[in-house]
Amino acid sequence: MDKNLFAKTPPMGWNSYDYYDTTVNEEQVKANADYMAKNLKKYGWEYIVVDIEWYAHEAGSQRDKFQYIPFSKLEMDEYSRLMPDPERFPSSKDGVGFALLAEYIHGLGLKFGIHIMRGVPRIAAHLHTPIKGSEATANQIADAASICPWNPDMYGVVDSADGQAYYDSLLELYASWGVDFIKCDDICRYDQPSAKKEIEMIAKAIKKCGRPIVFSLSPGPAIIEEAWYYEKHANMWRITDDFWDEFRLLKDMFRRCEIWQEHVKEGCYPDCDMLPVGMLGKGFGKEHKTYFTESEQRIMMTLWCLFGSPLMIGGELTMLDDFTVALLTNEKVLAMLGSDCKPCQIVRDDKKAIWMAENKNTKEKYVALFNLGDDKQKIEVSLEELNVEKGEVSLEELWSGEKKLQKNKIMSEVDCHDCKVYLLK
Repeated sequence: MDKNLFAKTPPMGWNSYDYYDTTVNEEQVKANADYMAKNLKKYGWEYIVVDIEWYAHEAGSQRDKFQYIPFSKLEMDEYSRLMPDPERFPSSKDGVGFALLAEYIHGLGLKFGIHIMRGVPRIAAHLHTPIKGSEATANQIADAASICPWNPDMYGVVDSADGQAYYDSLLELYASWGVDFIKCDDICRYDQPSAKKEIEMIAKAIKKCGRPIVFSLSPGPAIIEEAWYYEKHANMWRITDDFWDEFRLLKDMFRRCEIWQEHVKEGCYPDCDMLPVGMLGKGFGKEHKTYFTESEQRIMMTLWCLFGSPLMIGGELTMLDDFTVALLTNEKVLAMLGSDCKPCQIVRDDKKAIWMAENKNTKEKYVALFNLGDDKQKIEVSLEELNVEKGEVSLEELWSGEKKLQKNKIMSEVDCHDCKVYLLK
């Protein structure tokens, strides 16, 4: 199975992390899936992703001290594979795992994803539990020197036939549940010695399992010199550490996108991380409406779409306001998303950025003017710089719907921390 067929366009969906942290439960996942199916699916949103520690008992119960409780009780099957906590995910009881939850989500016409940590559970190594398809036990495939610095749950997996058997058994299990998307953590930036090879091992297991499963690597920043390796084995990889609702992080994303703009292609997507919109932070004990202004959210959505990043909503869907729904369902902005549109940065300095993209099939051109400064300013770019031969163009601004004609250049007054994105006609 060709991995590039798994995500012919950048995946679009919802991830539980930004609002729930480690605490999301089955009822909440279903509520967000119901909302997406009713309100967002027709615009291309389709993935429902359960993020970190769905297997941990009492996750989030000591959030004032720990994000991840050290060596807490983890739910695990007889083959060293983590299973959903049945208290938070009641349908997972009796070894069913996520099969019934995935069935529910598939029944809505959506796709189901999970977060995993790289490696084998430390408790499995300590207890010498079996590995399916192998004579080895978990301690024999565990690389005890390869540990995540921020999460205590796993050891790395050694590159061996037995190590591969463990990952094969994981993907066999996930395929039986109906998993469509895997976000693998503690792997993208090669912090630990076994991480790079584990990307390849998981990719092999996905190919072997017979189910098309999108493979996402986290956290960033990804290593630009390793772009070829990510492209060979994964569908998406984070180009940043966790992205939150701070303008300094949004402004820096223009630098990151500049580095990665040549590597956006069908089935392979540099990932700008989740969209921290709507209500965030409940699981962290800091529930709040996004700190991004409405104009900053337009900048974010415009850049993510023009660049061709996957789109994962971080806020609680059932609490979205009208502005956020409109932001996420602007069909003309979403039309820029995908490998048909080749992104290109024209200008970037401390106060502004200009990007363009051309759809290789329709030949439509898009130009975005971003005001990254703290004052309103005039931003312009010549048609010559955009390789537009005619001297006059008809423009449609995709957020406001404003239409106008301009000669020789595209120019606009742009408010501080705001943008204009035009379709050239």
